[in-house]
Amino acid sequence: MAEPQQEKRAARRFPLRVPVTVRREQAGPNENALIRDVSARGICFYLESAISQGSSIGFTLTLPPEITLTESIRVQCKGRVVRVEEGRTDGKVGVAAVIEEYEFLPEA
Repeated sequence: MAEPQQEKRAARRFPLRVPVTVRREQAGPNENALIRDVSARGICFYLESAISQGSSIGFTLTLPPEITLTESIRVQCKGRVVRVEEGRTDGKVGVAAVIEEYEFLPEA
């Protein structure tokens, strides 16, 4: 019998189904994606096309009041892809990334 996998996450994850705009390290158009969950240190979302583990990415999302406990806050982040999950039935690619830098953006 296999031992249960040890939890490696150090920060609480929030299931969050909100859009995120993703920028890949190589030039190209921004991609819209849907977040699966987010924590203080990482994010998981679904992209339409493949991306390589280890890639640098940028992404912008709006944290809703149920997470911030105040008003909605836009956040621009830089990160690195740490896991790619292919083979979903809807054709999308699951991407887990560590957040390396972030900046709160002023309201539009």
